[in-house]
Amino acid sequence: MNKYLKAPKLLLLAIMLAPQLLMAQKIKVVSGDVAAFKNIDTFNTVFTYNNLKVGKEGDEKNYIDRKKADYNKKEAGKGDAWEKAWKEDRSSRYEPKFNELFSKTSEHAAGDFKTARYTLLVNTTFIEPGFNVGIHRERARVDTEITLVETANPTKELVKFTVDDTPGGDVFGFDYDSGVRISEAYALTGKALAKYISKKIN
Repeated sequence: MNKYLKAPKLLLLAIMLAPQLLMAQKIKVVSGDVAAFKNIDTFNTVFTYNNLKVGKEGDEKNYIDRKKADYNKKEAGKGDAWEKAWKEDRSSRYEPKFNELFSKTSEHAAGDFKTARYTLLVNTTFIEPGFNVGIHRERARVDTEITLVETANPTKELVKFTVDDTPGGDVFGFDYDSGVRISEAYALTGKALAKYISKKIN
């Protein structure tokens, strides 16, 4: 294919797929009233991974143990390096992506603002890492529970959501690293939630 024709086609594909990805997740209000988000300009965000399940492995520990052992069999120390990267991706890739897209979409700052009056508690309950082996790929998928609380009184829940089945991946297919796929799922989670809230309160 002519390289000058290929780029526009890839761009068109990305534009076509983006709305489908954004609509794929399921957002549900579990408790509270979305109106609580009115007049909030800044959100502190706290991310947790309590009782996290990963793929078909069940508990995250099962997934880590298998992947670590597989990599270490191929090359000594490779599994240990993979485990370190798997855990560090949370703070270096997933969480910043959520904050970035939530902030950009809602036009209100979300991030490490410990003095903010309100906090978004983002607990990830499930991750499907997906895969990409070139000729065949599966997108990542993330389920989260997101709760708005008062920073000074985090046990007081104002609104609680579940955001399930959020897909993640590079629309061009360049997501061979699971961290790329998963971080895009967090980006879409932040964007979709912000759009949902804005629609409800405006």
